[in-house]
Amino acid sequence: MTNDQWAILAILAATVAMFLWGRWRHDMVAIGALLACVLAGLIAPAEAFSGFGHPAVITVACVLVLSHGLQSSGAVDALTRAVLPANAGRLVTLAALMGLGAILSGFMNNVGAMALLMPVAIQVAQRLDLTPGQVLMPLAFGTILGGMTTLIGTPPNLIVSGFRAEAGMGGFGMFDFTPIGLAVAVVGVLFVALVGWRLVPARKQAGVEGFESGAYITEVRVKEDSKAEGMSLREIEAALADIDAQIIGIVQHEVRLIAANPGRRVHAGDILMIEAEADSLTDVLSTLQLKLEESIKPEEAEPPEEPEQNQASNAAATTKEDSKESGKKSAKDHAEQADSEVDAPAKSGDVLLMELVVLPSSSLAGRSASDILLRTRYGVNLLALSREGQRSMKRLRSIALQSGDLLLMQGPPESIAEFAADNGCVPLAQRELRIPNKRKLWQSSLIMLLAIGSAAAGLLPAAISFAMGVLASMALRTVPPRKVYETIDWPVIVLLAALIPVAGVMQTTGTADIIARFLIENVAQGHAIVGLVLILVVTMFLSDLMNNAATAAVMCPIALGTAATLGVSPDSFLMAVAIGASCAFLTPIGHQNNTLILGPGGFRFGDYWKLGLPLEIIVMVVAVPLLLIVWPL
Repeated sequence: MTNDQWAILAILAATVAMFLWGRWRHDMVAIGALLACVLAGLIAPAEAFSGFGHPAVITVACVLVLSHGLQSSGAVDALTRAVLPANAGRLVTLAALMGLGAILSGFMNNVGAMALLMPVAIQVAQRLDLTPGQVLMPLAFGTILGGMTTLIGTPPNLIVSGFRAEAGMGGFGMFDFTPIGLAVAVVGVLFVALVGWRLVPARKQAGVEGFESGAYITEVRVKEDSKAEGMSLREIEAALADIDAQIIGIVQHEVRLIAANPGRRVHAGDILMIEAEADSLTDVLSTLQLKLEESIKPEEAEPPEEPEQNQASNAAATTKEDSKESGKKSAKDHAEQADSEVDAPAKSGDVLLMELVVLPSSSLAGRSASDILLRTRYGVNLLALSREGQRSMKRLRSIALQSGDLLLMQGPPESIAEFAADNGCVPLAQRELRIPNKRKLWQSSLIMLLAIGSAAAGLLPAAISFAMGVLASMALRTVPPRKVYETIDWPVIVLLAALIPVAGVMQTTGTADIIARFLIENVAQGHAIVGLVLILVVTMFLSDLMNNAATAAVMCPIALGTAATLGVSPDSFLMAVAIGASCAFLTPIGHQNNTLILGPGGFRFGDYWKLGLPLEIIVMVVAVPLLLIVWPL
């Protein structure tokens, strides 16, 4: 092997290791890999950022913009109302919901489709007497399956098409992925709707009122004359035993103590860190006469004494039932509630609680409530945080938020909505499905259909067709020009643009051919069908551990090299990469939609494989024969 081949292998191994470690975002790791290739002399400096002009990157960015137009116009809401049955049973409802998610994901961003349908899934779970997770995981998997049905359904398909074009065979067409992708999606949806949903761990008993999301980490302050003052931690825990809450820490004199001595006495002004369900917070506060720390104004922190009417209004605000009736409060009640709120100006008199889930692309990732000046900028409070599978022992206001976290927010509805829109969060409270603008609904739908049609018919390249669609959207203001750049998921764009040149180095240095020969000679032993299955399995495995777009970029050169070594058509191998990269069902980190349901579903890291593994086996059983039929070797 040459020095260049050893260098790209070392860079690739380090890149994959960084992806798996998860310390830094995928786009940061990809840029690091690109710059390492430049410094090693594997990529000319003038060609380093050529990936940003790659048709696949342009198409992904344009599809994200057009998807936003469909979302904001209400087109998806209208489709949801038309498709989802109102009073059907579990089988029909789950199949319809997953089918709708799959259809939407075939023509718009997967995460966008998932985010739009999540509140619907929560309502469906309540009606079907299921836990939220038993509906959310099937929906997430359905949207992932739907992405493999079209060229624009998921970034891996565009990457695979780009590698085929660079190999001199032309890119795949809009619906070249449909015969296999549709069959896999239909079988997958039917399996999950019939049997698979039963494999999803039910973290909570079905039939509970409201949305159960796992335990929150909440901070409460001990007031003067409260029952907790002077009690030991052991006595407090005994008082909370029947409420299903526990103390996990205490803050005394600005010193945070985790797993403190049960005999430690609690004094006025101390802060207790309590793990409890959202609906149990009221009982926690009333039993010991405590107050939510985040509803206390800064100047009230030291003198904890407050009027009784404020105690009552604050305790009332801590239940979801009360939040639903906040619109019925009188003007006097609003004034009393305002006394216990922060100094930031409120936009309305109503104060309610709402649960938000942090999207994978959210700007909140890695930042705390203090970092974003939550109170002063938005006039809302972060009351509690749910992060299933791991427990953070930091102060609530200083906890670095992560994708999939579930946040319990308190404040005026307009302020919470503004915070969610600005920071990439999805509200999980019940919402009305309505059409904001009928004219824009039809315009955005027509623009998307024309863009897809012109690309599918071969009238224009996909990148040009969708770019024209974006221009039309801006002209007709279905997507306001000032919002265009905000709708693009820039970390994904940077990831793709950085890894495309890196993957190209694997081909130009001959490294992909070496890896391919190793796999064929030592594993497949010269059998083309075994080699095809091997490519599919390896791609699936990598996609479960790292970003699916990065997996496709790494595996495409290997697939092309394997096909060349065997002397067969590369199309079936490239399609195997596309399918494998889209089948990330075993972990919450393999796909953004899996991450998105981690908190709302109350899932743990090891919950996904119970449904994901059978689903991946079914995908292989269906896909391999079809690959050999539709794209013969």
